[in-house]
Amino acid sequence: MNVTAWVRERGSQLARFAAVGATGVVVNLGVFNLLRLGPLSPNAEVAGDEDRVVTAKVIATVVSIAFAWWAHRGWTFRGGRRHGASREILLFVAVNGVALVLEAAVVATSHHGLGYTSLLADNVASVIGIGLATIARYAGYSLFVFHAATPAQRPTGEPPASGGDAA
Repeated sequence: MNVTAWVRERGSQLARFAAVGATGVVVNLGVFNLLRLGPLSPNAEVAGDEDRVVTAKVIATVVSIAFAWWAHRGWTFRGGRRHGASREILLFVAVNGVALVLEAAVVATSHHGLGYTSLLADNVASVIGIGLATIARYAGYSLFVFHAATPAQRPTGEPPASGGDAA
């Protein structure tokens, strides 16, 4: 299957994934900046002297992960679950654990390894980390967490997870 056919087949699902992802980025960066400018700012006395930026990134990512599970489960991949909720959330957490490490590693490398310590540099590194993590998340969600239901598993009248509905 070529890339065009793959995208066409999953177009609606990719659009929903992108919408949830864009909202998740706003949540992630919003929480990150609130923490970096507030309780985890450079002159704050919370979380030590050097770990505040990474701590802020981890907290922001965890908040956006919680939002994303709710949104992806109820909208992006609805109708395609084959796991019970407990197993599904464990797999979701595992995939997002990998994504969290990717995001935090990019911020840590930029801030601590390369010495780019401004708020702008931290945000650029955060966006790069989010981009890498997004690729890992889509692959992980599609392969391990939310599977497309076969026609026999799908309730009558419900479109496939990659179908063209917009609701």
